Amino acid sequence: MAPARGACWSGLLLCGYGATAVIKDELAEHLARATCEAAARLGIEVSGEAEGEPSWEAFRALTGLEAVPLEEPKRPEHGELATSLCLQLARPWRRNPRQVAEAVCESLGDAGGLLSRVEVAGPGFINFFFRPQAWLAAIPEVLRRGEAFGRSQMGRGKRVLVEFVSANPTGPLHVGHGRGAALGDAIARLLAYTGHEVTTEYYINDAGRQMSILGRSLLVRARQARGSDEPFPEDHYRGEYLRELAEEWLAGEGAAVLELPEEEAVARAAQWAGRRILEGIAEDLAAFGVRIQSWYSERSLVERGAVAEALADLEGRGLLYEHEGALWFRAGRFGDEKDRVVRRSSGELTYFASDIAYHRDKLERGFTHLIDVWGADHHGYVPRLRAAVEALGHPREALEVVLVQMVSLLRGGEPVAMSTRAGEFVTLREVVEEVGADSARFIFLTRRPEAPLDFDLEVAKAQSMDNPVYYVQYAHTRVCSLERKAREAGVAPPDPEETDLSPLSLEEEVSLARRLAAWPETVEGAAAAREPHRITHYLHQLAGAFHSYYNAHRILDNPPELTAARFLLALAVGRVLRNGLTLLGVSAPEAM
Repeated sequence: MAPARGACWSGLLLCGYGATAVIKDELAEHLARATCEAAARLGIEVSGEAEGEPSWEAFRALTGLEAVPLEEPKRPEHGELATSLCLQLARPWRRNPRQVAEAVCESLGDAGGLLSRVEVAGPGFINFFFRPQAWLAAIPEVLRRGEAFGRSQMGRGKRVLVEFVSANPTGPLHVGHGRGAALGDAIARLLAYTGHEVTTEYYINDAGRQMSILGRSLLVRARQARGSDEPFPEDHYRGEYLRELAEEWLAGEGAAVLELPEEEAVARAAQWAGRRILEGIAEDLAAFGVRIQSWYSERSLVERGAVAEALADLEGRGLLYEHEGALWFRAGRFGDEKDRVVRRSSGELTYFASDIAYHRDKLERGFTHLIDVWGADHHGYVPRLRAAVEALGHPREALEVVLVQMVSLLRGGEPVAMSTRAGEFVTLREVVEEVGADSARFIFLTRRPEAPLDFDLEVAKAQSMDNPVYYVQYAHTRVCSLERKAREAGVAPPDPEETDLSPLSLEEEVSLARRLAAWPETVEGAAAAREPHRITHYLHQLAGAFHSYYNAHRILDNPPELTAARFLLALAVGRVLRNGLTLLGVSAPEAM
């Protein structure tokens, strides 16, 4: 009487983070059927729509529930999954919850061989213990779906704009920007992988005082290169990159610009330097594997009057007022700690005014959700911008800000000295050239974004198991090595649909299969929480379990049935490792 897998019961599933959706889905089907049968056994009167064969309509009429509640117990002795279904049914059914639970368990049996044991616990919970072989169903599922194993449509119909890095075009990206770049790109990849319509964007802060400072910095360095003893301004950009830019500029248009009046020369120098630095930023991000689809200029926003339009919008809503010559936004009405200035008494617009216009523009472009990846030092800016979003007539939840903590750069455990004030910092380009994009990306994604990160250059470039990306990639190459050995021996990969997996009886084999089964929900959990570190953690654990298994057991040199089963298990592990690395923007090499 249970419907076939993938039929109407699949809609009943309450997905959590960790257990396999495949197992949950199948158990939900059996449990829903058993609930209908238990109702008849207990003499529960139901409406006509619940009569006949168990169906979704029957379950809904009997329970009033939209889903079968299944969750993972915190303690392993309470089973691998549990349900509070019978507690929820006790009152409307006017039965003791344990009586309901016992009736459901009697109807459920072993769920078609899925379960090894079922027990009623406490006031009426049901705990489920699965047969080890049940987890092995994940192996052919992985190989059947291939690169699509783990994909979902969780975000279908949602348009998301992920804005990240957005560093001022006044200098090259440093190692801290690299962490934000890896995080933003990985979040975008996760969202796309789970069915969201995603656009990535870089907001170019090319308007305002910092660009004038950049232009003057370049001008002074160019004059110094020509022999001038003009002192360098204390509060200007002091990095060595400006000397290099000055030489390049002088070899082109710079020599003529030096002869122009100061104000015009500064503007021309700023325009050239900003464009050249931005080109370098784009090159660095491309080399880092980061995909930016849209480059959005703040200057274009100002020049076309979008800032004035946004302020007029707020004015029309009665949310601006003047005080002491400045124009203020009533941010305090929308959860901020105080009102905020959008135009100073000097007439100069604040950065906040441009940010209001920029986020208004994002929402007018049709995005339903905005994700901004910022440095953790901007945490105080979040409430005022969310206040602006709400004031413009959108849900404040439409804006989500992911804050990224700082990176401490080490070499062999010792701190690498850096001084932003003196213009001395390690660039992202230098890190990628030394350790490689794969290592940098993976290590940047090993911690929660809000947690500080120690990045040791020596560990990152080591070809050893101490390097986390090497550890995972090496597990993948071991699977590829098995495939090569099988080909050389003339052994074709077994058919996943026809191979008997029952020889996989070792605890390590069942554990590996269960890890594989957890991949789809791991992906969905990471996407929903904006936490790519869940993927790196999962891959590290899967690789570790496979390394241990590979070192302890022969995979290809066994009786045919065992060899076929173990080979399929290894191939499934390789497939998921490859899917995970690709999702992070990290390569999955076949040999190392």
